[in-house]
Amino acid sequence: MDKYVNKLTNENSPYLLQHAHNPVEWYPWGEEAFAIARRENKPIFLSVGYSTCHWCHVMAHESFESPAIAEVLNRYFVSVKVDREERPDVDRVYMTFVQATTGGGGWPMSVWLTPDLKPFIGGTYYPPEDRWGRPGFKNVLLKIAEAWRKDHAGIIASSTDMLERLKQATAPETTDAVRLEQALPDLAYSQMKASYDPVQGGFGGTPKFPRPAAPDFLLRYYARTGIRDALDMVLFTLRKMANGGIHDHLGGGFHRYAVDERWHVPHFEKMLYDQAQLANTYLDAYQITREAFFAEAVRDILDYVRRYMTGAQGQFYSAEDADSDVPGRPGEHAEGAFYVWEHDEIVSMLGQQKAAIFNCRYGVERNGNVRNDPHGEFRGKNVLIVSHSVEELAERFGLNQATIETIISESRAVLLENRDVRPRAHLDDKTITAWNGLMISAFSRAFQILQDEDFLVAATAAAAFVRKNLYTPTNGILLRRYRNGHAAIEGYADDYAFLIHGLLDLYEASFDVERLNWAIELQKKQDALFLDHREGGYFSTTGKDKTILLRIKEDHDGAEPSANSVSLQNLLRLALMTDHQEWREQAERIIAAFSPKLEQAPYAMPRMISAFDFHLATPRQIIIAGKPGAVDTGNLLRALHERFIPNKTVILADGAAAQRKLETHYKFIASINPVDGKATAYVCENGVCKLPITDPAALRSCLEQVWEPVGFKL
Repeated sequence: MDKYVNKLTNENSPYLLQHAHNPVEWYPWGEEAFAIARRENKPIFLSVGYSTCHWCHVMAHESFESPAIAEVLNRYFVSVKVDREERPDVDRVYMTFVQATTGGGGWPMSVWLTPDLKPFIGGTYYPPEDRWGRPGFKNVLLKIAEAWRKDHAGIIASSTDMLERLKQATAPETTDAVRLEQALPDLAYSQMKASYDPVQGGFGGTPKFPRPAAPDFLLRYYARTGIRDALDMVLFTLRKMANGGIHDHLGGGFHRYAVDERWHVPHFEKMLYDQAQLANTYLDAYQITREAFFAEAVRDILDYVRRYMTGAQGQFYSAEDADSDVPGRPGEHAEGAFYVWEHDEIVSMLGQQKAAIFNCRYGVERNGNVRNDPHGEFRGKNVLIVSHSVEELAERFGLNQATIETIISESRAVLLENRDVRPRAHLDDKTITAWNGLMISAFSRAFQILQDEDFLVAATAAAAFVRKNLYTPTNGILLRRYRNGHAAIEGYADDYAFLIHGLLDLYEASFDVERLNWAIELQKKQDALFLDHREGGYFSTTGKDKTILLRIKEDHDGAEPSANSVSLQNLLRLALMTDHQEWREQAERIIAAFSPKLEQAPYAMPRMISAFDFHLATPRQIIIAGKPGAVDTGNLLRALHERFIPNKTVILADGAAAQRKLETHYKFIASINPVDGKATAYVCENGVCKLPITDPAALRSCLEQVWEPVGFKL
């Protein structure tokens, strides 16, 4: 029986449940905690994190499991725990405060609030005692408690003033018209090029995050301008990442980020939203280059997601932890323990000859290959990183390349089998609607481009799960989170935007009109709940929850794209697919709402600039008139998806029920028919279609003429 039990025991969040037996008297975010704070006139200590967060675990073990620190928290504060993945609305408000007052942010986030929820002090991780130039958590708590006792009125006044300043800072700038011009993508490209690392790839310094929105923009910029540097920066970065330790070379998928410039030593957690976005980026690279390397990276990511992050009903789980139990050492927990290897361990599994080849391939060293290890976490350990090519190995070991490839493949299988019996990292098995939308997009596009039916099955199953379990058809409301048979928390703008994005891609993969119809319904509901009808753009929240003190319009495209960036693209696509021009006008109002920030810092908003590029492009639709699943229809679709054509929509006119349903949105499609009984492609610009095409080779030729300079030449 657990010695401690607190108010988190009845929660469903894996993160909150991790803290349900701390000696800290935690409360979930809600009126019960707030009422106690008001009644006892205590400040609130708000701790925000997520279940697969390494430093959240560190602070939990060091401080929240400490009876001595818990005694201080319980005496002087009302302690509230929030899962940022379930409640991004809470996280967003107080992260804005922490970033404004400290210049940085991250998780765990620690913020002290007045009883009316106004922040007055904030930070991130605190060690239990003074360490590494950081103040100790216990000392911080005692000082804040003393300040609250001595200067309660001053803290209240200061917090009120700070909240007003935050409201002003987050209020959107207004503009009367769309002022942005073609020069904006050029400026964004220049900023990204200036931050590019030509030696190791990536953008900016360490730690290195993939941030897929940035390479996605550069690929679209290349497609429009033909500027080869934009393409080369992305391809080099993607190769470095795929060969680096940030990539799991045995089990597949990508870790969260790299702590070094070489993409070698990762922060080992794996997030669903990273897998989804990176799969799409590698798909784009494959379409442009037709290099098998990039297609293999896509399959690697998606196979990982299907094996380890997919539930029995087809839903996608949220994340895998960075930390796990150390094999052979019960009770010892460490970051990366599931993933790292000792040299002799590999030799014992593979034998001397195969191990020599494998270790040369993946940079394994007898004393470990981690150079930058300030805390000694990886002493004697190896993080696999591709160090030598197959060609180099063949020459070094005097074997042909086919033999080398076989040895590497067989060796990877042996290590994976042995790794899978290790204590596995914690799986956060909640389903987040927004992230499932991103993953539905990735699987849908992978089916289009790689022609693997299993990918379409995965996308379809996930969409069906969300519809059944996270959608209330009586009022059209999405819910954000599902776990253990229970769905909760009304969705935010990103839940709607990302799911709509996924459904539009799923429609273009399956041509199931119900996917398009649902996307249209969700767009209308998103408009009703989140749209700023006066200034344009979408608020992240509905404004109904009065405990959320700031109603923010998110604009930064970071680890996840912003809801406004994705919504801009959704609206432009829907306007083309339905001929409802009010959605294009709505998209233009988003551009107008964010144009001041876009002009000031385009590098911060690459996904929105990608959508802006869609807005600048000539509206183009490709309509395929043919029977779903027919060979001739499939041949035209394969020809279409061979090319990287970012700013387009695709519709199928099936001559039957689906086409009649489409006519309710898009009357023009009623006149689209096959020619001479053959599947036919219509390439249309501004509502005017070129001559119908029945031959796949002719379609390829037409697309080359229409979408130059997207052709790729080595």
